[in-house]
Amino acid sequence: MTDSAETTFPSIAILGAGSMGRAILSGLVKPGVHVSGGIRVTNRTAARAAELAGTPGVTAYSTDTDAAANRTAVAGADIVLVAVKPAMVPELLTEIADALEPGTIVVSVAAGVTVATFESLLPASVSVLRSMPNTPAVVGLAVTGISAGTRSSDADRALVRSLFETVGEVVEVPEEQLDALSTISGSGPAYVFYLIEQLTATAVDKGFSAEQAAVLVNGTFRGAVELLVQSGEDPAELRRRVTSPKGTTERAVQVLETARLQELFDRATDAALARARELAAG
Repeated sequence: MTDSAETTFPSIAILGAGSMGRAILSGLVKPGVHVSGGIRVTNRTAARAAELAGTPGVTAYSTDTDAAANRTAVAGADIVLVAVKPAMVPELLTEIADALEPGTIVVSVAAGVTVATFESLLPASVSVLRSMPNTPAVVGLAVTGISAGTRSSDADRALVRSLFETVGEVVEVPEEQLDALSTISGSGPAYVFYLIEQLTATAVDKGFSAEQAAVLVNGTFRGAVELLVQSGEDPAELRRRVTSPKGTTERAVQVLETARLQELFDRATDAALARARELAAG
């Protein structure tokens, strides 16, 4: 969604105001986004709820102080985002099932919990979609995968897509691809941070201070990514432009190629996918 776009959503409930729930909330309260009927947010502690209480258009509830908080939040809500820990999902869905209005769209933000699990615990009149946002949602630069359930209409899918576009880009995939997507974009920020961490350590080994190394490495990653985005070029082409024949970069890339990085990433993402399937199986 561009900054100049005006977007209106119906009433929304966010169950679980952890880091991801709050990141999504930040997109819903920014200029140009309007939520008719307001946003209701639940969290376990009263202190966390109090932090959100002053946000315009947001009503925050604490489940520690109000046992009916989740049911109160979803009553009359058109979209319900379930952003609690995966292990808490079945109990939460059982708790709110009969408080949901027919036609409500329930969106899972809980990794590994299938549409089938949601649909089995919620009324047949409720639409379910799964989502997999990543942590850059905090700065409005998420990549979110979404998958429709068996009861979801095209209109439901479009509405949920627009919701996640308030915090970044959206890719729609069949549910069977969502776990694989999680190994790329979901876990991907960790891979990038790991590369930055290692190159920073190398810079320090070359004699730069920690502060200088951070400027060199963080600035290089940021500049390279921005160049990639703004140029629209293929990353392989941009790499070739930096790599002069018989030059220093070519020599460095030759060493990197001996590490068989694509094979390494294949193995790493395969391991992540295997773990995602283990978690889904319980």
